[in-house]
Amino acid sequence: MSPYAATAMDVSSFRDLAAIARGRRRELGLSQAELATRARVSRQWVSAFESGKATAEVGLVIRLLDALDLRLAVAEPEAAAGPRDTAAIDLDALLEEQQGG
Repeated sequence: MSPYAATAMDVSSFRDLAAIARGRRRELGLSQAELATRARVSRQWVSAFESGKATAEVGLVIRLLDALDLRLAVAEPEAAAGPRDTAAIDLDALLEEQQGG
């Protein structure tokens, strides 16, 4: 089963969001060009987005996530969760681990 299927992921930076989208694209076996066609953006835009370029237009990001069959949800942190852990997480390594790589 996909690590993205019915799983909520905390995103605390644009780079986190880009890593999730890149992992999903790879999971679906899509090239950047194929995803660009699906999302109606350029391949260069997909490349810049996946690199974590924080100037990406939100509307295009939503369109890209839709092409990956992902949804973006915004929520307040759970009060019972306690203080936010600020330790850096290597999402690329986490995604590779989930994919058995």
